[in-house]
Amino acid sequence: MFYKRDTSGYRQAVEGVNLKTLVYGENTLFTEFLLQSGHTLPRHAHEQEQTGYLVSGSIRLAIGDDTFDVSPGDSWCIPGGVEHGAEILADSVAIEVFSPVRKDYLPES
Repeated sequence: MFYKRDTSGYRQAVEGVNLKTLVYGENTLFTEFLLQSGHTLPRHAHEQEQTGYLVSGSIRLAIGDDTFDVSPGDSWCIPGGVEHGAEILADSVAIEVFSPVRKDYLPES
């Protein structure tokens, strides 16, 4: 699968958090998140392991009982089943890989 950059096709996950799955395969899914300052990604958990990288902006990321101030270039890995969430401190862009594939993030056909 190949993806050519396109600024359309984002969907709202929660208020202030938009996502678009860029590519996916049998075992992994690669997603871009556009995060708006002043919003919160509520704490949640899912079965997938989640590995991320902050491209731009600033967030405060909670993973389990730990909290991290995240700057561009920082990365993280959240094991499946671990509760996590984020405060969006500045408009941000994050990219994340999920394994196994999150079926709820697959593009609509």
